[in-house]
Amino acid sequence: MSSLNPGLILIIGAVLVPLMPHALRRWYLLVLPLIGLAHVYGLENGTSVTMDAFGMTLELLRVDALAKVWGYIFNIAAYLAMLFAWHDKDIMQQVSAPIYAGAAIGAVFAGDLVTLFVYWELTAISSVFLIWATRTERAFKTGMRYLLIQVGSGVILLSGVLVWYHDTGSISFGHIGIESLAGKLILLAFGIKCAFPLLHNWLQDSYPEATITGTVVLSAFTTKLAVYALARGYAGTEILIYIGATMAAFPIFYAVIENDLRKVLAYSLNNQLGFMVVGIGVGTELALNGAAAHAFNHILYKALLFMSIGAVLYRTGTCKASDLGGLYKSMPWTTGFCVVGAASISAFPLFAGFVSKSMILSAVAGDGRWFVWGVLLFASASVFHYVGIKVPYFAFFAKDSGRRVQEAPWNMLAAMAITAFLCIFVGVYPKALYDILPFPVDYAPYTVAHVITQMQMLMFSALAFIILTIYKIYPTPIKSINLDTDWFYRRLAPAVIRVLGRWIGEIDRMLRVETLSVLRDIIASVERQYGARSNMSGTLQVGTMVLIVAGVLLLFLLASFF
Repeated sequence: MSSLNPGLILIIGAVLVPLMPHALRRWYLLVLPLIGLAHVYGLENGTSVTMDAFGMTLELLRVDALAKVWGYIFNIAAYLAMLFAWHDKDIMQQVSAPIYAGAAIGAVFAGDLVTLFVYWELTAISSVFLIWATRTERAFKTGMRYLLIQVGSGVILLSGVLVWYHDTGSISFGHIGIESLAGKLILLAFGIKCAFPLLHNWLQDSYPEATITGTVVLSAFTTKLAVYALARGYAGTEILIYIGATMAAFPIFYAVIENDLRKVLAYSLNNQLGFMVVGIGVGTELALNGAAAHAFNHILYKALLFMSIGAVLYRTGTCKASDLGGLYKSMPWTTGFCVVGAASISAFPLFAGFVSKSMILSAVAGDGRWFVWGVLLFASASVFHYVGIKVPYFAFFAKDSGRRVQEAPWNMLAAMAITAFLCIFVGVYPKALYDILPFPVDYAPYTVAHVITQMQMLMFSALAFIILTIYKIYPTPIKSINLDTDWFYRRLAPAVIRVLGRWIGEIDRMLRVETLSVLRDIIASVERQYGARSNMSGTLQVGTMVLIVAGVLLLFLLASFF
């Protein structure tokens, strides 16, 4: 077992799932991530397993403190997702979810870029079935877009790896940097999966279209795998500081007006990833510890928020803010768990987000980057505004929608309860998390300055929400679709195609008119010369029409291709 990549436990284990009866299958899926978690715990730092293939040395297993942080939380997330999906009998999800989780874990413990690429693509192929499991035409189209982008990220990664191998003669996955073409290509591949600005809309497009349990699974692995890859290959890369600050700030303006609460949570995912990317860009030990700790905590509280809204969707059939409200009366436990998740993502003291986000803010301030620090402070206050308050308020309080439903199923409540406990436990006792971070931690989150600064920011944000709501300035939830960068393929691309179609039609008309006119003149000249009607006329007309049809088909094919 000491030479086995922990990800293979879930991947190989998933192959056996279809052979089992449903009653046994559910227990089996719960046990797999627990075995994986125990295996990660038992691995010793410095363990390495290599294999020679294709003239290269593949490092199939590399164990160090950075990899083990992600190994722990990925297995915990897989267990919580399997428990949340206990009631689900969909074999598609029961096979694809553990393969997806296993592929992410396998990538974390990959020591070379080729092995990373294999797992990288496996995460893309296996995760799309969590979207297609909705089994609607809309989900199918969304899944195809998601798959195209994710596989495209892998193709770019492979291109970068080949260039890197050509330049250095090595495929070892260590620090890469952006000085070379290979480094830029690999950074682009990581950035797509991490949802960098302008490369991010696949996240808001796909996550809300997945199944109730599928969204919980998706929120844990893809983007956090990209964060790990950035921490491994690009620590201290300055451009990441500004990319991360932009990621933290821009979702605010979309999330405030968004009606779909799962899409609001998807935007907040961008926001939280921004903090991690900034920490990686700063690159100090405190910053990298903060990025790793925040990734760990984020997986927990974001899963909790997606679980609570997923439970609402499961019971009511909708997660639109305009259709909800008053659910605290019939779903009190779900309401409480959602509030815990909201407090955690908002970085309230005694909750998980506080003990990791403060590390990143301290590292940024310690590096003297006060403008970036101010942007992150603004983003931190805003996430409390549009997630910490908006999501629980419009889902469970606000106006009473009149819906009276059953509380969430016991398995969903159990998964939410465990996750909520972990969010509070880490917030109250951060040493448990700090002890597993990549570097020794000499940091105290609960200083008077940290606590007072954070509480002032949160209280002023809450006051702003109250004032805006009282004076009816805050955007009320309305049934609408807000366009982000998807404007390019939802609006611009169809408009371009329509214009091209008109141009092609006009060119076709001109060609037919002018060609026929020229041919008539030629035929008339021949008839005048021979003094009688030539039987070439019919032949030329048929040949002309064949030529025109072939030309039109060629233009159509070219237009379709572009």
